[in-house]
Amino acid sequence: MKPITISKNIISLSDFKSRASKMLNEVQKSHRPIVITQNGKAAAVLIAPADFDLLTERARFVNAVETGMVDIKEGRVLADEELGSDL
Repeated sequence: MKPITISKNIISLSDFKSRASKMLNEVQKSHRPIVITQNGKAAAVLIAPADFDLLTERARFVNAVETGMVDIKEGRVLADEELGSDL
């Protein structure tokens, strides 16, 4: 996913409604997220499905690493020999 360009990638809800099809195509092509504002405040972010998949995959990976680090800290680990015998 590419970084947001303020002049191109922040759009009001009313502008988005009038150009939705074009904006969807642009997100797919450019892989730049679009921030949609409502009443002058960020209300939503539109990203391509492939970029969403990448973000969620990375989040799952980071979560797994964090869980593993907590397990190590709390002693929930097996020595290599124990693992070998358990398998």
